[in-house]
Amino acid sequence: MYLPIFGSCPIIIRAWQVTAEQTVEILDVWEGAKMPSVEHVEKHFTATAAVRDIVIGMSDGLTVPFALAAGLTGAIASTGIVVTAGLAEIAAGSIAMGLGGYLAAKTDSEHYASELDREYRETVELPEIETEEVAKVFRDYGLTQEQMTPIVTTITSNQKKWVDFMMRFELGLETPDPARAGRSAGTIAASYIVGGLVPLAPYILIHNIMDALWVSVGVTLLALFVFGAIKGHYTGVKPLRGGFQTVLVGGLAAAAAFGIARLISK
Repeated sequence: MYLPIFGSCPIIIRAWQVTAEQTVEILDVWEGAKMPSVEHVEKHFTATAAVRDIVIGMSDGLTVPFALAAGLTGAIASTGIVVTAGLAEIAAGSIAMGLGGYLAAKTDSEHYASELDREYRETVELPEIETEEVAKVFRDYGLTQEQMTPIVTTITSNQKKWVDFMMRFELGLETPDPARAGRSAGTIAASYIVGGLVPLAPYILIHNIMDALWVSVGVTLLALFVFGAIKGHYTGVKPLRGGFQTVLVGGLAAAAAFGIARLISK
């Protein structure tokens, strides 16, 4: 019987051969002090937070100004008004989206700090219950009491490792990056601006509003497809499917805005 331990660490141990000394070595490796003796390279995509921020900013940046410009085109006959309104929306949207990303990241950090403090208190005030929670993690993997006892004893003998273990395996929380909030805000805001300028550029360059609309439609739908395909590549969705899904969402939003504006203007 083999037991995977400590999340992403590439360690497999024989459960019935674990001693206290071996457990100490396992915990040291978990801390990052040791590396496997045999080189084993696996390619995993790890920049999920940055990609999520780009996806949030770019998808809204492409879709919302696109729908706004299309809607205004259905109601007015001036590219100047569309450009002015579009730039105002991009400015307001990027600020709002960036602020939302900042607050979300700060909330994650505050939640982690709160749970960390609670776990430290519980290991002091309720050690028997916390020890049983450690044992339950290993029991769920099929270990017997005899097999898990040295592991549990070693983990609970060090409060920091004990708390780190509970944060990761009981609560599923990873230590947040302290710079995450500011970086998230900047990434989302910048992505929104870049995305928003795509549907607006034809209105800046072309003075005939209907010509600008059709060029904007073509350019934006192409951008949505490329963006969706790239997003799909990184998130495990087939690029073609991801591209068409993104085009569908953006196209429907713009069509609805254009139709409503036409209806109201009449």
